[in-house]
Amino acid sequence: MLRSMTGFGRGDVQLEGKHFQIELKSVNHRYVDISVKMPKSFTYLEEQIRKIIKEKVYRGRVEVFIGYKNIGESDIKVITDIALAQQYVEALKEIHHRFDLEKDIAVSTIAKFPDVLKLEKKEEDQEMIWNLLKEGLMDALNSLLEMRIEEGWKLKEDLLKRLDILLDLIQKIEERSPEVVKEHKKRLTKRVKEMLEEELEIDEGRIALEVALFADKSSITEEIVRFNSHIIQFKKSMEQQEAVGRKLDFIIQEMNREINTIGSKANDLTTANMVVEVKSELEKIREQIQNIE
Repeated sequence: MLRSMTGFGRGDVQLEGKHFQIELKSVNHRYVDISVKMPKSFTYLEEQIRKIIKEKVYRGRVEVFIGYKNIGESDIKVITDIALAQQYVEALKEIHHRFDLEKDIAVSTIAKFPDVLKLEKKEEDQEMIWNLLKEGLMDALNSLLEMRIEEGWKLKEDLLKRLDILLDLIQKIEERSPEVVKEHKKRLTKRVKEMLEEELEIDEGRIALEVALFADKSSITEEIVRFNSHIIQFKKSMEQQEAVGRKLDFIIQEMNREINTIGSKANDLTTANMVVEVKSELEKIREQIQNIE
């Protein structure tokens, strides 16, 4: 089953006023590469996030965006240092008595002194936070995978059409091969006749030997067999469950090698033109494979 490396997924979860919004975006990449952007207070969960994604995604660059809002009870609480406040009060009283100043100690006065009032982040229920975040992450990941699978089906349809074109072209090249030998024999016989005087007989045995040598040298049977075998292997690979992008790329390289050999042996304009068409289709397939996981 083919899967594209491009896709997008989103997950929104909320519990007790805590709201996570997770977005996943994936693009082509030779290997799996994960980038996570999230609030600093949750960075301790990054490795677990990466692990879950790697269990489902085998190739591609995945960008993870995690947003968080607490629309319920505040995460911040105010802490009062009573002991310190008491010391400030005693200090103010001493100043009052010693210098006979007006006594105007107020709560607001004490509250303004350093460290009397402190803001402190409440302890989070880490298990609850992770379970909530994980739920949203799985929703986003499943959505991403669905899109990658859907794109994979489209790629597969296109690839199958192009493989049929290749089969048709390679069959025509194979059918053309015997004609190339016959035409070579005609040209060779005509050339020999032009070179010899009319009264001299043509050595048919020698002509047959030259044609046999040409036929052996220009034989593309092995290349045709291997090329067709690669097409069968390509189709089988597309049905496998694991990531096959790199394997398909390797098969295309082998097919290119075979068609290049066929082209070098062709010695025929018609065959050469069909070889160019095959190369063109192989390049289109190679471009499509770059999108496959």
